[in-house]
Formats: sequence, structure tokens, C-alpha cells
Amino acid sequence: MNPALTQVLERSDIRRGDAFGMAPLPALATGFPRLDAQLPGGGWPRGALTELLAEHGGIGELGLLLPALAALTAAGRTVVLIAPPHCAHAPAWAAAGIRLDCLRLVFPRQPRDALWAGVESLRCGGVAATLLWLDDLFRRQLPANSLRRLHLAAGEGGGGAFFFRPAQCAAGASAASLRLHLQAAGRQLRVNILKRRGPPARQALLLDIARPAHFPHAVAGAALPDTNGSRRRSRVAA
Repeated sequence: MNPALTQVLERSDIRRGDAFGMAPLPALATGFPRLDAQLPGGGWPRGALTELLAEHGGIGELGLLLPALAALTAAGRTVVLIAPPHCAHAPAWAAAGIRLDCLRLVFPRQPRDALWAGVESLRCGGVAATLLWLDDLFRRQLPANSLRRLHLAAGEGGGGAFFFRPAQCAAGASAASLRLHLQAAGRQLRVNILKRRGPPARQALLLDIARPAHFPHAVAGAALPDTNGSRRRSRVAA
């Protein structure tokens, strides 16, 4: 092969149509070997946005991230949740292997505050992973330019960036490098790879996802500390 062409193909932003693109940073193992085998770099991308498009909330979409989050917090790394739909139930997170002292929860009141918090968390090199739920705050799909801001911010910070969205958002264009459509399948989770830095996925994956009781919904009882260091009491979810 022409040496000049070989040099071009070594760039992380260029790939062959029949091969995975080169990940700019080492990936985060998902904890699901079959899924790792289908992702460029062998795991969740770092420094790039991942969209998790669930048919319904509470089908195991957060459980898909638990192994990676547990590994990060076990190493003392910080994980930030921006505008989660429910106040996190501390015992369930701890039972899933998450170190509670490594979690930070942010509950913005305004859409612009949520977007700002998301961008700043993603840009911060000290944050290992940021989880975002923003569409409900905007009362519609997040604007495409805002989605690109999040993607670019993830590239600056180099951490994991996970954006939970309704499945209907799959029809729109997205700057995210990885997009997964999630459906309940009995006790399993059906994962369809809509977009990745590589050839189209041929078939969906069926994965066994842990679903601890009341996780991730809020229940009465202990709550995780919020971003100001105080403790916020969980409220029973409707």
C-alpha cells in the first residue's frame, strides 16, 4: 500500500468502510463481551458521545452501564449524573457495586443550566463519565447544535459521555459517534446498534441486564448527596 495512504488511514477520524475506526482513546469495557466485540476499540468510547435510545424508561437502560460505572468508581473516579429523571436510590446503587462517594448528582432547573452543566462536566478531565437526561427539560428533542456542543465537549474531557434519550429521537441526525436502540426482551435487553464508527451492525444483541429492585427509580429512604454536598431525600416515584 502507498505509504502516504497508510499514514492517512492511521488517523482516528478516518477509517476503511469495512473496518472499525481507530478510537482516539482507550475504550471503557462494557462488562458484556458480546457488546464489546461489536464496538470500535472494544468498549464504550471515551471522548465521544454515546446515545442510548430506550423504547421505555426502566427497561434496563441504566443497567447497561453499571459494570463500567462500577469499575470506574472502584478506582476512585468521579461519575456525574445530569438531570436524572428520579433521585437515585443509594442502596440500589451500592448493591450494584457503585461507590457512592464517587457519584455527583446535578438537578438543573432550567434547560440552559442543564446544557451548561453537561458541557462543563464533559469538558472536565477529572470526570470519568457523565450521564445526561436533557430532552425532558427542553420539552422536545435537544437542538442539533446543542447535541454537537456536548459531543465536542466530550472530546475535550476524554471521559465517557452517555446521553439517555427517547427512542423517537433515533429518527433525527446526531453528532454522537455511537447510537444504541434499546428494547425490553423479557428478562433481557435487546440492543440494536444504529450507528458506530465501523460497518453497519448485522443483527441486534440480546444481553442479560441486572435490574436491582427499584433501580434506578426513586423510593422513600436514603438518597445520594447532591452537588452541594448536602443530602437530598428521595421521593416516591409516581
